[in-house]
Amino acid sequence: MRYVGLIDCNNFFVSCERVFAPSLDGKPVVVAGNNDGCVVAMSGEAKSIGITRGLPVFQMRELVERHRVTILRGNHRLYGNLSARVMATIASILPDLEVYSIDEAFVHFPPGATLEDAEAIGRRIVTAVRRNVGIPSSMGIAETKTLAKVAAGIAKRDPSLRGVYILDSVERRREILSRIPVGSIWGIGRKLVDKLKKAGIELAADFADTPREVVERLMNVNGQRTWRELNGEPCVDKDPEAAVKKQICTTRSFSPSLTSRERLEESITRFMENASRKLRRQNSVTKGISVFIQTNTFRKDLPQYCNSAYRQFEEPTNDQLTLVKTALDALDSIFREGLRYRRAGVIITETIPLEGMQPSLFSSVDDREKRLRLNSRVDSLNRNPLTADKIHIASGMSQPLIPPQGNPEPPR
Repeated sequence: MRYVGLIDCNNFFVSCERVFAPSLDGKPVVVAGNNDGCVVAMSGEAKSIGITRGLPVFQMRELVERHRVTILRGNHRLYGNLSARVMATIASILPDLEVYSIDEAFVHFPPGATLEDAEAIGRRIVTAVRRNVGIPSSMGIAETKTLAKVAAGIAKRDPSLRGVYILDSVERRREILSRIPVGSIWGIGRKLVDKLKKAGIELAADFADTPREVVERLMNVNGQRTWRELNGEPCVDKDPEAAVKKQICTTRSFSPSLTSRERLEESITRFMENASRKLRRQNSVTKGISVFIQTNTFRKDLPQYCNSAYRQFEEPTNDQLTLVKTALDALDSIFREGLRYRRAGVIITETIPLEGMQPSLFSSVDDREKRLRLNSRVDSLNRNPLTADKIHIASGMSQPLIPPQGNPEPPR
């Protein structure tokens, strides 16, 4: 059995604000959405006094005055930056990473890892995210993604668990599911809840215990997958839509460790080439990228260093030359001479569909079309069995199509 974990950043938008304003710790805080009209995120303290997501700000004036609630305007550029740092930190420990949203990521533990191994790695990740980025997080570990989501919710709500909870047996799974409304399960929407309630199914355990033939009659393919996942059968990845990633991570450990800037640049170039091919394969573009490097944490006799850099684009892109050039620029900002680097990687963040991209007013349509044709030709050659993976970017050839907009790094 190969276990899966879900790491979920606690009250992410509020936690991001608290990184730069520690005075907000322990106080009720809300982040407002467009035009400060509705609440999009709340601290635990704000939730405890009755503030809920989607509540119009004008309706909570009394609560704001009585409890001295701090209302902040959302800073999504900051949230994207810190999200990239969180994902880079996770990938530096467990590279088999699948980013699900700006504040959540699935991690797949190595084949053969025991529950004890998974718990140790999970606690290491939660600790590193808090230490390196300043964001509190929780991890749920289970046999499937859906059960890992359930476990992560428990870890978040119970401080005594210290951020990690494991659904490690059928008995514990049944006990937990018997306390959860079926509508709280990942993948069960409002319309489906109404249909299940009409059939007398109100708790997640009731749903998991429903005979297969009843589930197949009541539910579509996605609902059937959720039922199977609740019963310990991994199958969410079989959904074709799962191939469209919101973020793409490519990372590797080096043996022996790398010491030269040139070798790291070569590795980052290859990582970004691979990641950009995946981006184009799913017909997406990206708003930004992150690069991270790390020394060997097991060599306590050597100097330790771990850092990441985030770059945002003025115009979303999937152009290989632009992505590689920007990744090398990010690497240059964090590289330190004299260290032995054990791991490095790149993360393509905030992907959006190519057809939904809003071009910049200042970009050249002709140049964009030329780059599209070039990338298409390179991808075609690299897929050809006779020239597979033979076409790479040479040193000095990675000139950017669209100048990246540097995003200042938050203090460590």
